Amino acid sequence: MGLPHERYLRPKFYVAAALTLPVLVLSMGEMIWPGLAQLIPTGVSGWLQLLLTTPVFFWSGAPFIRRWWKSLRERDPNMFTLTVTGTGAAYFYSVAAVLFAEQFPHDYGHHGVALYFEGTAFITTIVLLGQIIEQRAHSRTDAAIRALMNLAPKIAHRLDVDGTEHDVPVDGVQPGDLLRVRPGENLPVDGVLTQGTAELDESMLTGEPLPVAKQTGDKVSAGTLNATGSFVYRAERVGSDTLLAQIVKLVEAATESEPPIARLADRVSAWFFPVVIAIAATSFLAWTFLAAERGWLYGLINAVSVLIIACPCALGLATPVSLVTGIGRGAQAGVLVKDAAALEALQDARTLLIDKTGTLTAGRPEVVAVRAEAGFTDTELLSLAASAEASSEHPLARAIVNAAKSRGLTFATAEDFRAEAGAGVTATVAGRTVRVGRADRDSAGRTAINTLHPTATLVTVTVAGRTAGIVALADRVKATTPAAVKELQRLGLKIYMVTGDRTATAEALARELGLDGFHAEVTPARKQELVREHQARGEKVVFAGDGLNDAPALAAADVGIAMGTGTDVAMHSAGLVLVKGDLQALVRAVHLSRAVLRNIRQNLFWAFFYNAAGLPLAAGALFPLFGWLMNPMFAGAAMSLSSITVVSNALRLRRAKL
Repeated sequence: MGLPHERYLRPKFYVAAALTLPVLVLSMGEMIWPGLAQLIPTGVSGWLQLLLTTPVFFWSGAPFIRRWWKSLRERDPNMFTLTVTGTGAAYFYSVAAVLFAEQFPHDYGHHGVALYFEGTAFITTIVLLGQIIEQRAHSRTDAAIRALMNLAPKIAHRLDVDGTEHDVPVDGVQPGDLLRVRPGENLPVDGVLTQGTAELDESMLTGEPLPVAKQTGDKVSAGTLNATGSFVYRAERVGSDTLLAQIVKLVEAATESEPPIARLADRVSAWFFPVVIAIAATSFLAWTFLAAERGWLYGLINAVSVLIIACPCALGLATPVSLVTGIGRGAQAGVLVKDAAALEALQDARTLLIDKTGTLTAGRPEVVAVRAEAGFTDTELLSLAASAEASSEHPLARAIVNAAKSRGLTFATAEDFRAEAGAGVTATVAGRTVRVGRADRDSAGRTAINTLHPTATLVTVTVAGRTAGIVALADRVKATTPAAVKELQRLGLKIYMVTGDRTATAEALARELGLDGFHAEVTPARKQELVREHQARGEKVVFAGDGLNDAPALAAADVGIAMGTGTDVAMHSAGLVLVKGDLQALVRAVHLSRAVLRNIRQNLFWAFFYNAAGLPLAAGALFPLFGWLMNPMFAGAAMSLSSITVVSNALRLRRAKL
């Protein structure tokens, strides 16, 4: 039984914060304003604190009480076991002190019987804040699934037997139906193309930015975008059987199957709680049987004191304060932390699976070489190609036009522009027919360019039926990628590229960057399988990507890292987002993770140290030797000092070098 959604916790936090503030003033205000005791007598102050703290403990802290009871029933102590035991002991002890103050021994202090309402209220409020921060991260899955489902249109254009066309809801499409798809529309279901040609943007499946030419007999998938051409295809897989629906299921299953990351505080509490209970019980029994008059009462008070001091006020601060400070520091460095648990996993991860397009590379084609044939110059060749492509929206056309503009080349007005899906474009430029299309395998100059640019896509330009030359386009490696790869490897990460691109392209890029390995021509499902395979070998896996096709793997990985320049689905599925899509930010994320986790461990030490040191004193261990019982003010001082230490230590993260 996990904690409820943060929308449920938020009102409880607001009420707790509003009621805790006056409790703190009533309990500790005399330290700042000595006249407060005369204005509000001790007896009245006690009753006011009781009235204000009761709803904080029972209503605002209800989720924690339920977790406390569950942990006792299942014998699985955690942070909530220790926290609620301590706050509960403080609350009920304070209630008894208000109702039966005259029954308490007078040698516990000259300021009247000590009350611990402020500890109960403050710790409950702080732990609520920490849980709200954590619960906000869980909403990312719902957003990712909604974004994926929105890729499929709600209406399909169905053709009847007589050829008439009707718009029908996608839910009404059956296998075997003929559907028409126009330019700019997403496909509603999976199927096979039966009439016409098209170029489909399948980046959601492959991650590659270039549209894929489709002809009769080719399979097409729901959610992909028809870039050019109108075509008809036969529906094969509909509803929950489509590839898009399968991707949604992968994201859902991956998130649901992720085991909750064990909190450091839980791990410490698991052994600390039995120790505390043992000390409290020993103290009670020792006082009951060894002390003289009213020994059981002294034993009861000392046992309660042990439980109170064992509930470190700083425990509720130790993790959230470090996380909030670290998250702020990460934002300054271009690292957005959406899931705090991702930081814990990242700090000791040693395997990085990384997408190629948009992650290692820029994610868009650029002209990398121009080779003109005899009778043409490189400049003339690029100018003619750009003039012909000026009216096209194809990514390769945009790259050629941008290259010509960046070189200051002039454009001639193109006439009779025609675009054929998968075949390129044809236009009349300055009275000559110019055709730009994918290069044939035996094109002149292909071997020479492939040697220089093995990952390039080659485009042939013909003028008046004569081959004028070849333009090579490639998705360039980001300028910061090589240095970032080397630094990540120095930090202990093995890096494997995972891409839907061709094996030859992936191999060339992996060799260029010095990666530890690569996987090419993989589907979204296969990407998630690769994550699972590495995890099955006991590895903690980081997956970095930017596309729709990366969403299942991002959700399944121990740490999903999305590029801020990528798709919304990828960012929703990830635990960390690199704002500029720069791998140097991934290096900073690793440093941030290790700094935050180191800081949290230090905070947990200080959160427990002061209180653990006070346990023997609270139990009355010094009474037989010195006749001394612990004054409740010392317990309060220890709690305050541990909180100050934890906060001060966490604030050091603001200056952490990343």
